[in-house]
Amino acid sequence: MRPKKKNPTIYDVAELSGLSISTISRALNALDMVNSETRTRVFDAIDKLGFVPKAEARARALAQTGRIGVVTPFFTAPSFAQRLRGVASVLSKSNHELVIYTVDSTSRLQGYISSIPLTGNLDGLIIMSLPILDKDAQRMIEHGLETVLIEYPHPMLNSVEIDDEGGGRMAAEYLLHKGHRKMAFVGDIDPLEEFALHPIRKRLLGFQKRLMEAGVPFQKEYVRLSPNTQEESRRAARELLCLEKPPTAIFAAADIQALSVLKVARQMGFDVPGSLAVLGFDDIDTADHADLTTISQHLDESGRLAAEILVSRIANPNQPLQHIHLSLTLVERFSV
Repeated sequence: MRPKKKNPTIYDVAELSGLSISTISRALNALDMVNSETRTRVFDAIDKLGFVPKAEARARALAQTGRIGVVTPFFTAPSFAQRLRGVASVLSKSNHELVIYTVDSTSRLQGYISSIPLTGNLDGLIIMSLPILDKDAQRMIEHGLETVLIEYPHPMLNSVEIDDEGGGRMAAEYLLHKGHRKMAFVGDIDPLEEFALHPIRKRLLGFQKRLMEAGVPFQKEYVRLSPNTQEESRRAARELLCLEKPPTAIFAAADIQALSVLKVARQMGFDVPGSLAVLGFDDIDTADHADLTTISQHLDESGRLAAEILVSRIANPNQPLQHIHLSLTLVERFSV
């Protein structure tokens, strides 16, 4: 009779990676204490061996802990807060505890995506507006961690999808219909790295494509790649409005930036929407109070749907994958 195959241990991971056991432990439990190169060595060895930690956290997960994780960039930003509100509305009824993992860099994102499936702390995971590699999706599946993506889909995982490029086209179409030909863009698509918010790039791409189709030139001087903060957004707005030939319309890729543009325009004496139109994207709660015309992506709804899919998959993992497409709508108020 063949001897039973031995399950890989943390000692095997240490030997294969050439690192100490304490370093392996830090990579699994304290992401900030290891650099990206070390973390890659650890998780490459883990994946090759098929190692699964046997920590207390793993036992808790097998006992149905009822914990749902959400990985999100900038969770204090209004758009992400509204999505979380939709998630929480579902989890409060299903008695699941919500755990938030905030991401501010590619390194931190990769650290979470590598370690979360292995630790067994969660029953399910929602990832908001962040790209997932094939190997990451495979790790989720292999370790049985039900996962739903919002806005940035992957074919191997459940998703709630938004047509960001279509939203950019919708913005251009609306402004063209209003008679504008000198249109500017403000959005956070820098730095150009894997972590950058890809949905914002897609909104700009759709905006540019529609203008090109209409034969309307889109000048580089009318593009401001601005971080999603009030100070930077106001600076971008001032630069655009101080041009010798300022734009007659500004499309901001997020409402929070559009609100900053509105404030600067009014401070500089521009009549909105008489001499300057301002169009946003998201339809956060404040947009209504500020009379901002915007493209609504139904933020609460996307969070609610993601949580409902996840809770359902946890109860019945054999369900087919779901890829739900949420439609965008243009909400007309008084800034265009």
